[in-house]
Amino acid sequence: MNAHTNQPISEQFRLAAKDWVEKDSAANLLEETKSAVLSQMMTRLGDVPVSHAERSVKSSEEWLDFVKKMVRAREAANLAKVRCEYIRMKFQEWSSYNATKRAEMRL
Repeated sequence: MNAHTNQPISEQFRLAAKDWVEKDSAANLLEETKSAVLSQMMTRLGDVPVSHAERSVKSSEEWLDFVKKMVRAREAANLAKVRCEYIRMKFQEWSSYNATKRAEMRL
């Protein structure tokens, strides 16, 4: 068990992994819908050439906000993944420490 919590390491990992999956899914959704969102925003401008509509949308605050949201979502997912890896590393350290202690006791 981790010194910072009463939860077993397996439960800490389960919760961290669940958080990672949820955040990764949210980031993927934003990334996968980027083109659709761009098209919707361009369509709202009406009957204008595509190049003008794209330039207008991509220079808008609304588009900038969407891109920032997408990047923050990926950042949150990456941080959640790092938390999972940290728990895995702590478990491996704990396991190695215990194996060393058992080996020392046999000497």
